[in-house]
Amino acid sequence: MTELPLDVVRLARRLAEAQGISVGEAIRRAVEDSARAAGLEATRLGGRRRMTAADMLSVGREITAMPLLDPRSPGQIMDDLDAL
Repeated sequence: MTELPLDVVRLARRLAEAQGISVGEAIRRAVEDSARAAGLEATRLGGRRRMTAADMLSVGREITAMPLLDPRSPGQIMDDLDAL
């Protein structure tokens, strides 16, 4: 693990306490914010990242552009699933 200067650790602790999160989470968020500001794509280790409103709208547009594969109503689908 990387050794951090004491002043950085203190600041990270203060930030974590103010946000009600762990020190590691505070550091991760700060580094991700800096990476985004530098034009880099900051992702979580698991490949997940927090979606922006623009990302969510983009996903919504993709979904609405998809063809309708099942013409039944949601209620009919649920009824058929319950019958299984």
